Amino acid sequence: MRWMSGLSLFAGLSLSANVFAAPQTITGPATHDSLLELYTSEGCDSCPPAEQFISTLQTNGTLWTQLVPVTFHVDYWDNDGWKDPFDSHSYTERQQDLANHANSLTGKVIYTPELVLDGVAKRPGSRDNSPQIDPNTKLGPLTLTADGRKVTVQFAPTMPRSEALQAQVVLMAFGVDVPIGAGENKGKTLRHDFLVISDATGALTRGKDGNYQASVTLPQPVAVKATRYALAGWVSAADSPVPIQAAGGWLAKAP
Repeated sequence: MRWMSGLSLFAGLSLSANVFAAPQTITGPATHDSLLELYTSEGCDSCPPAEQFISTLQTNGTLWTQLVPVTFHVDYWDNDGWKDPFDSHSYTERQQDLANHANSLTGKVIYTPELVLDGVAKRPGSRDNSPQIDPNTKLGPLTLTADGRKVTVQFAPTMPRSEALQAQVVLMAFGVDVPIGAGENKGKTLRHDFLVISDATGALTRGKDGNYQASVTLPQPVAVKATRYALAGWVSAADSPVPIQAAGGWLAKAP
């Protein structure tokens, strides 16, 4: 454990700019949809079991309807012999930002593997990794409409909100196998699912009807070989990384 105080991939080919088969819309439930974030690294020998746990969520009955998992690869393992091809310092900064919003002193520390559920750190393997908010809580649906790498985000809250809101959208790859040539996992082939390969953030604008909208453009995704993709997004207050509502779903395969 490490502590600190980017198409036709469905055919097994490398990623192209045309990752989306056609314009697609994903709409989350009006009830609360929790965001489960895993912070991990290919350079961390205690991370594979946590990634294996995240992989099992592909067949979980609450996937997309109550739970939206995402996996961020951080960069603070890169000096230990293996450069993680999927890491980003912005993911490390998000993990730090979440820690700074924690309610306890121990929550100020970041590490891998770390699971964060709705902004609250959870130990991998803990029985307390289920959503903490009543799934019947009506927050209003979050909708993601992708047209190429442009994604329109719409949030229709059931109750008026006074704070400024922002949206974050991620493209995720599944079934990504990477042989590790050095570092703590040398000699292993690691399987990645819910792997974030592109992300974008944008401010939400509130309309006269009280609903919010934003348009973001995903950067060119990291090139991978994958079996399928998903799109996810969440909204939060502009001054906080803690999610208010999330949505996610599978992307249709390219013809």
